[in-house]
Amino acid sequence: MRTLSPVLASLASVFRIPMTRPTLTSTSNTITNTLRQSQLQSQTNQFSTTTTLQKRKESGFRGDRRITLIRYFLHHPLTPRPLRFSRTRFLRHWTIHRAWNLYQGQQRRKHELELQRQWQAMQAACEELRTGAGDGGKLFRKSMIKTGVFRDLVPIEYARLQTDGPAREGWNHEWKRD
Repeated sequence: MRTLSPVLASLASVFRIPMTRPTLTSTSNTITNTLRQSQLQSQTNQFSTTTTLQKRKESGFRGDRRITLIRYFLHHPLTPRPLRFSRTRFLRHWTIHRAWNLYQGQQRRKHELELQRQWQAMQAACEELRTGAGDGGKLFRKSMIKTGVFRDLVPIEYARLQTDGPAREGWNHEWKRD
């Protein structure tokens, strides 16, 4: 038989291509191999993909790393113990927590309603400009043009105002009183 180059041999091993011609095996070897494979498959439990032998060997099988980390941090000596309340104290804690969450929800809803009101006012103003200004919507179209808003890829909101202070450097050390 002809020998293969190392490159072809490594490719054959990666893609599990047999390098020798298959020989005819006896039926007893085939039956034995089939029985071994079925035994290995039956060793896996119904809800697990790990074989029983792998579960027994603690050194060979390492569990899910996420679960290991959760257990590590839950039972770490520097982790503070969980809060333990009496019934009345727990009820007090739960009541305050629930009231705070309700208050936060009310604040959130008020803020959303205010934003919605502002958006609808802007929408109505734009619609009034578009239809009711009497110029056929020219003023509306002019107001919607965005040219010149962004110059040099910096939004105008972030531009530095032209003021006397604050200065670019914190202190002028060369200044002398005359």
